[in-house]
Amino acid sequence: MLLSPGLHRIGNDIVAAHLIATDEGITLIDAGLPGHYADLRRELAVMGRPATDIRGIVLTHGDSDHIGFAERLRRELGVPVHIGAADADRAKGAKPPATPRGPMRIRPMAGFLAYAARKGAVRIPPLNEVRPVADGDVLDLPGAPRIIGMPGHSPGSIAVHVPSVRAVFVGDELTTRHVLTGVTGPQPAPFTDDQARSSASLESLRGLDVEWVLPGHGAPWRSGVDALIAAYRSAEARAR
Repeated sequence: MLLSPGLHRIGNDIVAAHLIATDEGITLIDAGLPGHYADLRRELAVMGRPATDIRGIVLTHGDSDHIGFAERLRRELGVPVHIGAADADRAKGAKPPATPRGPMRIRPMAGFLAYAARKGAVRIPPLNEVRPVADGDVLDLPGAPRIIGMPGHSPGSIAVHVPSVRAVFVGDELTTRHVLTGVTGPQPAPFTDDQARSSASLESLRGLDVEWVLPGHGAPWRSGVDALIAAYRSAEARAR
């Protein structure tokens, strides 16, 4: 799906990944679930671009529903995979700690689980090799993505700021559609390692000149960072 010139999304509001397309090539932000590989190929066909135009993948964190087809691209095409250093082991298959699940509603949760199963969540290949990144790094990839350290959802969670498309990709540091309740709007994401740290990390987004805030789950946000954080804080307060 074309969001704006040079900015594409695959997947949907349940699980999404994104493409940055430039004349020099394509950068992927996250890799969804294994079944999203077919969605990627369809999107590339619409764009008129071969898979060999993909120059790199940047993972916002190492959870299984974000690394989906990354190892396939790395193995088959030699595409490098970048991730926050503290999440490298998680992306390689280390078991994450148990986290509070929080509230649930049967229908949205069942819908998420069914969608994930259809997209291959039962068997998600871990990464064999990753390139660690850190806060402040500007990667030599199409769009010159800049890394913003945002620990909390996981130790190595990052946001990815791409000024050329006026977008920041926030992974699961927040969600605009809770996969277990179906509630929409900016709010804390479930399965977060350290909610207090995650909440504090959102302040790192202040001052960004972006039109798009793109989470891994939920609709894109286009009302600015300050309004995003204000809405998140309201949701956070209601949940206490």
